[in-house]
Amino acid sequence: MLSLKWFSKTNVFTGCCCIIKGCSGSVPVSFQLNRISRGLHTGLCVQEETRRRTERKVCESVLQHFNTQYTEELGELWLSSREVLLNPQCWQYGVLLNRFSDHVDIEADLKSSGYYSLLSPPDSPFSRSQHLQCLVHKEAARLPKQRHRDGWLKQYYLLNAASLLPVLALAVRDGEKVLDLCSAPGGKAFAVLQTANPALLHCNEVDKSRYMWLMKTLQSYVPRALGDTLSVTNEDGRDIGNQKPGMFDKVLVDAPCSNDRSWLFSAGAQQGELRLRERSKLPQLQKQLLCSALAAVRPGGLVVYSTCTFSRAENQAVMEALLSSSQGVELVELEEELIGSLSAHFKFARLQPPVGHLVVPEQGRTWGPMYVCGLRRRS
Repeated sequence: MLSLKWFSKTNVFTGCCCIIKGCSGSVPVSFQLNRISRGLHTGLCVQEETRRRTERKVCESVLQHFNTQYTEELGELWLSSREVLLNPQCWQYGVLLNRFSDHVDIEADLKSSGYYSLLSPPDSPFSRSQHLQCLVHKEAARLPKQRHRDGWLKQYYLLNAASLLPVLALAVRDGEKVLDLCSAPGGKAFAVLQTANPALLHCNEVDKSRYMWLMKTLQSYVPRALGDTLSVTNEDGRDIGNQKPGMFDKVLVDAPCSNDRSWLFSAGAQQGELRLRERSKLPQLQKQLLCSALAAVRPGGLVVYSTCTFSRAENQAVMEALLSSSQGVELVELEEELIGSLSAHFKFARLQPPVGHLVVPEQGRTWGPMYVCGLRRRS
């Protein structure tokens, strides 16, 4: 375990005039972030970042594989989703504000530039958290990333807004002990800390390079005062259940998966073919991680499973196999209020079998894919 080196709560933000191009036929969005400190450059303008993303080449072998599988599983939904996935220039990005950093000015600037809240206001009966704030734009707007820098906390985290759904489903409360079993790069762990004040957030990542990425994320966003709340390990997630049986109130399993967005742009045919060969092994790994999570959660505790793939074999089939082979485990449906409050922003697929929920991207709502399903340990 690597010790965390925490930084002081100093807030610095700079930006540039951002030109954000939307999807084909949409009106470009242009805005200036004001009230910005001078002297620290945070990254490339959005236009340049967008240009670089769209220069990536599609891996034809992966696309052909996806076409065959997802046409059968999703039908016309795959055609509309594929149009989005193949056009990174139209991808939308959520801006998750950091409650540990002073973001009042940037929040005001973003809202004046057309950003709005993804979530219900804190005083709404549908609100999931008093603190969690994620802003989105109807166009393909993306802010420059803030660079990691000693001595200050970043003000926002850029993400696919659908990736907040597993965290919202987890519904962490103050004082609970939470395990993030496959935590890197750390966005969901950061989101958990935006929703509540857990007694413990244990973040684990098996891959060494991703573990270092996770550490850097936590150091960039979380103040030193929360150091005693966090623990970070570099272990095989399949072993955590035996190491820490019944220790946690809630467990998030954001499992290794096909990651459809990323795989479509695999770095060459060789990498694409390698990924496709390894794909058949993923469901077994995912089931093993879920078994570990169920061992680590207390009786009555909640496990939330998520992936960023459309694949039925990695989503519903994994859950069905676990439910049929495990006693003392029950399926937990996401609250209708939560799904209803997000349906204006997310496109939810009608799953067959209807186990869990799948967000699929479409033009104008490019969030996803993101699969989420909950399990409760009865005994």
